[in-house]
Amino acid sequence: MKQHVNRVASSCFFHLRRLRQIKRHVTPEATNQLVATVILGRLDYCNSVLAGLPWSTVAPLQRVQNAAAHLVLGLSPCDHVSPALLEMHWLPVYYGIQFKLGLQKTVHQKTVF
Repeated sequence: MKQHVNRVASSCFFHLRRLRQIKRHVTPEATNQLVATVILGRLDYCNSVLAGLPWSTVAPLQRVQNAAAHLVLGLSPCDHVSPALLEMHWLPVYYGIQFKLGLQKTVHQKTVF
């Protein structure tokens, strides 16, 4: 799984660099939507298979999310990202995985009679 996570992170960082280049040509709302669609969509896709993996394996995805928050809000590299994630209502990657698992479990329990 570590190789998969590294590939996803590499792809996301590539797209973040491209988005950074066009950021000045679009509105902040458009930047937020582009990042949510392109980056967060990749982070969330099938991330429930990452449950139970060590933090060192999931950490590259968190770095991608942190970089995305810096891009959307225009933060400097030394600004803390935790308040930014709260402001944008983005769960950190680890908690997003746990939330998705809990959501799937709830839906599954409702469909079983």
